[in-house]
Amino acid sequence: MNSTKSAFPVTFWIIAIVAVLWNLIGIGSFISDMMISPEKLATLTAAQQDLYENNPMWLKAVYGIATIGGLSASILLLLRKSIATPIFLVSLIAIIIQFGYTLFGMNAIETIGTSAAVFPIILIAIGGFLWYYSKSSTAKGWLS
Repeated sequence: MNSTKSAFPVTFWIIAIVAVLWNLIGIGSFISDMMISPEKLATLTAAQQDLYENNPMWLKAVYGIATIGGLSASILLLLRKSIATPIFLVSLIAIIIQFGYTLFGMNAIETIGTSAAVFPIILIAIGGFLWYYSKSSTAKGWLS
């Protein structure tokens, strides 16, 4: 008996699973940053301590939106739900706001150096890829 369903690409499952795992790491980082102990804070450089202590509450909320949104969208991607796409977009926008403000509004590049921009660029690229991939997956009919 012939099936009318086309084969679903293995790469989709790999990307979706890696996205969930990646965003679980992001949630771990968010929780760690929100619950940093005074002892752990003391191990940071003076410049890092200054950035951490002057991090406004609204920026911490944006960080939460970026990480929780990224994990939620990744789970929805794994479940093949098209609602993942706008949630990935919200997460990406939050990542851009978070790091844009940190790097330029809080002068992290001036304080720490240009190396402060490397990880944010990687995170923006990954966030952009996941948004684009979910958008493309929806267009291909892989997400409903």
